[in-house]
Amino acid sequence: MSVTAPTVDEPDRVTARPAPASWGARLTRLTPAAAAVLAGVLLYVSFPPRTLWWLALPAFAVLGRVLRGRRLRAAFGLGYLFGLGFLLPLLVWTSVEVGPLPWLALVAAEAVFVALAGVGIAAVSRLPAWPVWAAAVWIAGEAARARVPFHGFPWGKIAFGQADGVFLPLAAVGGTPVLGFAVVLCGFGLYEVVRLAAHARRTRAIHRTAAAAALLCVAVPVIGALAARTLVGDTAEDGTLTVAVIQGNVPRAGLEFNAQRRAVLDYHVRETERLAADVRAGKVPRPDVVLWPENSSDIDPFAYPDARLVIDQAAKAVGVPISVGGVVTRDGRLLNEQILWDPVKGPVQTYDKRQIQPFGEYLPLRSLVGAINENWTSMVRQDFSRGTEPGVFSVAGTRIGLATCYEAAFDWAVRDTVTHGARLISVPSNNATFDRSEMTYQQLAMSRIRAVEHSRAVTVPVTSGVSAIITPDGHIAQRTGMFVPAYLVQKVPLRSSTTPATELGALPEGVLVLLAAGGLGAAIGAGVRRRRATAV
Repeated sequence: MSVTAPTVDEPDRVTARPAPASWGARLTRLTPAAAAVLAGVLLYVSFPPRTLWWLALPAFAVLGRVLRGRRLRAAFGLGYLFGLGFLLPLLVWTSVEVGPLPWLALVAAEAVFVALAGVGIAAVSRLPAWPVWAAAVWIAGEAARARVPFHGFPWGKIAFGQADGVFLPLAAVGGTPVLGFAVVLCGFGLYEVVRLAAHARRTRAIHRTAAAAALLCVAVPVIGALAARTLVGDTAEDGTLTVAVIQGNVPRAGLEFNAQRRAVLDYHVRETERLAADVRAGKVPRPDVVLWPENSSDIDPFAYPDARLVIDQAAKAVGVPISVGGVVTRDGRLLNEQILWDPVKGPVQTYDKRQIQPFGEYLPLRSLVGAINENWTSMVRQDFSRGTEPGVFSVAGTRIGLATCYEAAFDWAVRDTVTHGARLISVPSNNATFDRSEMTYQQLAMSRIRAVEHSRAVTVPVTSGVSAIITPDGHIAQRTGMFVPAYLVQKVPLRSSTTPATELGALPEGVLVLLAAGGLGAAIGAGVRRRRATAV
């Protein structure tokens, strides 16, 4: 007889649900995102009109902490948040007259480039001496942003926030790419020094090679900048030129200033005649040339005799050539043109702006934009055409290079005026559309960078301010206020020597892009080897 042992039913297997995350855990997960945004804001605060250039270093140190070792999807999101924190406040001036939609669309698009740079930085962050590779990746991102879409938008290059900084002389070495690379490298290096020091305290082990590399990432940019100061000078190599900058002001700020085109022209004529009276009274020296801003005559003086007459009167009153910013129609093409107006011969030379502003001077995707917002297509009724020749005027025995407004943000547009013989650079601008925003100060900083980059004095005549005269070492010799009529007269040094940045052109940027590509290739290779080792 067999006896069957009683069975004990097993309790039902229940899958335990994870306990709800505590608020502390949720906040911990949000910390990298919050840090990325705050680091972007910190980078924005380092830009003009503030002189807190050094804040760029902790901004990139925090970014390095946030991105190091991240998976690529997370790196994209964190990089995008960093871009938003930086670009949203930096570019808010684009919304002054056209509302928030274009501003938000621009920032959303530009932040993608920052996000992609974040992916690259995360990818190379496991490599030895990773700050070098990571800084090169950032500059590669800037290079792409300066070229696409619609011929690029380089506003917000790291170099443009360094006009008051210790790294400024590096602009003479390799232009904005080298200057920006040094700042980013120093920031990432600063984080790596802190990280390795914390690791050494925890483990009491020092990785000497890594520590030396981190320290060099901080020290080399600073030492290089100090050494590069020998390239920065403001002595007159080819004599001097007395220049006058006219700021006529506008009837009112915003897009509607164009509705009173004759008033804007009259304001600049009036201020030039005031200068002429002060010259005759001996209050100021007679200039060799007078520089008016962009859009100082939106009435075509070749088509309208009344505009030609008053410009001619102003030139005769002051007795020297005037560079007039005009809007001209020629052969069916609308041109943003600088016109050199001689007091005897009238218009003798012209320069047509080559880098025209998308959505401001021409409208890409016009039919699509019109379907979204008809007001925008009505504001840009006809697209401006691009000029083809570098802007260089021969005046008073010397050559003046011209980079009109938006062109100052583009490396090539300023450089080729110098390679074509300019001994002085002028950046005529019109910032009246953007009211009292930070835009004019950001653009002024660009001109200061260009002065050092090419070792040339730079004049900045602006319709409504801030107008300025900048010495070749990047210092502002004179400046005006905003929305006031004013003139500036200054004897500036003429220089013909060239800096390494002028000679090398885009080569330093190309080298840094190749360095970034090499770092990304090495990171991909290392990742493949790790996966193979794990599989084995």
